[in-house]
Amino acid sequence: MPVQRYDAIIIGAGMSGMYQLHRLREFGMSVRVFEAGGDVGGTWYWNRYPGARFDSESWSYGYSFSPEVLKEWEWSENFAAQPETLGYLNYIADKFALRRDIQFDTRVLRASYDEAAAEWEVELSDGGRARARFLITALGPLSVPTMPSIDGVDSFRGESFHTGTWPHHPVSFEGKRVAVIGTGATGVQTIQEVAKTAAHLTVFQRRPNWCAPLLNSPIDAEGQRQIKARYPEIFAACRDSHGSFIHKADPRKALDLSPAEREAFWEKLYGEPGFGIWMGNFRDVLSNQEANDLLTDFIAKKIRARVKDPALAEKLIPKDHGFGTRRVPLETKYYEVYNQPNVTLVDLGETPIERITPTGIKTAAAELPFDMIIYATGFDAVIGGFNKLDIRGAGGRSLEEKWAEGPRTYLGLQVAGFPNMLTLVGPHNAATFCNIPRCIEQNVDWVTGLIGYMRQHNYTTVVPSSAAEDAWTAHVMETGERMLFTKVDSWFMGINSNIPGRQKRTFLLYAGGAPAYRERCDEVAAKGYEGFVFTEGTRAAA
Repeated sequence: MPVQRYDAIIIGAGMSGMYQLHRLREFGMSVRVFEAGGDVGGTWYWNRYPGARFDSESWSYGYSFSPEVLKEWEWSENFAAQPETLGYLNYIADKFALRRDIQFDTRVLRASYDEAAAEWEVELSDGGRARARFLITALGPLSVPTMPSIDGVDSFRGESFHTGTWPHHPVSFEGKRVAVIGTGATGVQTIQEVAKTAAHLTVFQRRPNWCAPLLNSPIDAEGQRQIKARYPEIFAACRDSHGSFIHKADPRKALDLSPAEREAFWEKLYGEPGFGIWMGNFRDVLSNQEANDLLTDFIAKKIRARVKDPALAEKLIPKDHGFGTRRVPLETKYYEVYNQPNVTLVDLGETPIERITPTGIKTAAAELPFDMIIYATGFDAVIGGFNKLDIRGAGGRSLEEKWAEGPRTYLGLQVAGFPNMLTLVGPHNAATFCNIPRCIEQNVDWVTGLIGYMRQHNYTTVVPSSAAEDAWTAHVMETGERMLFTKVDSWFMGINSNIPGRQKRTFLLYAGGAPAYRERCDEVAAKGYEGFVFTEGTRAAA
């Protein structure tokens, strides 16, 4: 089979891969996107589990680059469900004829850098190979599902699904005994839906999470008109906020206010849609333990008021971390689910699972029969997509080996020793702690500018210096040190109990905020891409 040749190869046809393809076409470059799925959409293609939907406001989530798209597309809800989001991404693919440059049902197995040719070669699941000057990873931070380390998983004879690889055919829960393992963001959304029709739902909770109300609502005709009129204002607000949401942190400190003032503000946020209670709170609640304790107590009282059984309410209240220090799932009557007679909570801290059996789940207390088991056990976050590939840079060194003690990057966009490999939404990138499409556009536009600069100057390769990589990695760690979430075990810190040996704490995100990140990226570009080393043939230019 002959080797295919392109100017650029993109891995992944989710939101970042689609937009990067669109931008590189402007240069007239030949680009090929390799996508493991059967169509575009990335996370919205794979995650079809019941209840999957935005927790960013839909009108703040879509692409902003096309005025025509903003005029034409209308979201039906303030927080759109997965089918509508996938429909939107199909609409984008159709409008910009993206599919002609995408090869679906094709997984990249290995990527190797050829130093002599200054090219990347990828080996594909269909047996093919392709080469290009640039390799751009658009893998997504939550794209590699993880299964729990429980004996007997393969022995179950009933239906079983992971939320991250949900089937494309309809799945009914009606009249069935259903188990859901996991109560993170996907688990919370799934549990809310399954509880509506299952004969009995048993939730196996490994550790509770703090959740906050989503408060979704439809968008009427007047709402559509207002949204379209306000798009410049909406995107400007996102651009200026720490996480690129419409919610901006309150400049006051919780500890500077009276208890009555704090309580009134928190009541207001709790009664408003979206992430305001997390991202729009007082500026000290995620960095000051005393302030966080006060907010945590407020949320705990809300849970106790919503769950009728006091003992059950206590099981649903986290005791090992404060509110907002792990990813906050947004919910719609999640806590009220546990008031239903057809729902049982099993606290795995008290009653661990011993094994999966052909007919159900055996715990330390009993063997429970089930017709269906749903694994809401999360993802190998941020670095999982990279580790799943065999990526080898200069000298044949593997990326997994280089990152054995934790990721090392420059701007979260390149890695020393891996020329011309650009990592959209990679580790140490503001996009990993962000209203992702807003940061995707920043990432893609910056990478496009870099490639344009190289074309203008006839540069063949670009790679960060080791000094630049060291400085950025140190800066990333410093931004995290002041935040309480770096003191807690979560995927933010690279912790995943489903992966043997993945207990080493290493900060995967960037906590300096999207505005500071964008400013630094712009400063680097303005200084002739400071920290990068370019070559033209064999000549180096720094």
